[in-house]
Amino acid sequence: MTPRVLLADDHPIYRDGLRMMLHSTGEAEVVGTAADGEEAVAEAVRLRPQVVVMDLRMPRLDGVEATERIVAACPDTHVLVLTMHEDDESVFAAMLAGARGYLLKGADQTEILRAITAVASGEVIFGPALAERVTRYFARLAAVRPPREEPFQQLTARERETLDLIAAGLSNRQIAERLSLSPKTVRNNVSNVFAKLQVADRAQAIIQAREAGLGR
Repeated sequence: MTPRVLLADDHPIYRDGLRMMLHSTGEAEVVGTAADGEEAVAEAVRLRPQVVVMDLRMPRLDGVEATERIVAACPDTHVLVLTMHEDDESVFAAMLAGARGYLLKGADQTEILRAITAVASGEVIFGPALAERVTRYFARLAAVRPPREEPFQQLTARERETLDLIAAGLSNRQIAERLSLSPKTVRNNVSNVFAKLQVADRAQAIIQAREAGLGR
């Protein structure tokens, strides 16, 4: 199915050239154009295109704010940014606003058509010049993300081990054999676990433990 596209750019020569290029290929249907951010939002709401090709620097309302409003008002419409701005601030502001793709205006016809098709299908796409930078950015975020806190900090190491085995479906006798403990010690550990988790029985303890990733 040919994607229905709205073009939003305040430069009429570029906007009209892009419209004619897309029309000539027959691979995208341009259903409307907009010369500023407010018009882009209004036309997106009125026309409900699959894709809005959005410039960032526009009068009345910039492309980032327009993207955010379109995404909120038209959940089935996806935004592809097509701009000359390649600085990190512009790229990540657009993506945080909800844009599904980001291309630079130096992109050729094939790149633009591929990006429109991908975004219309719900994919996320970046131009070649930006993809590596975005990958590095998220890699840095992952590197500085604090380690996940160990669940059930109120339990001792032995009690957490016991809870993990309870969540795996083992009986007290099986836990005693697995940990080389006496049945009485296991019963005491299980009672302590129930008290600290504030649960009444084994089933409730298993639910909490599995929600935290234990017993797998």
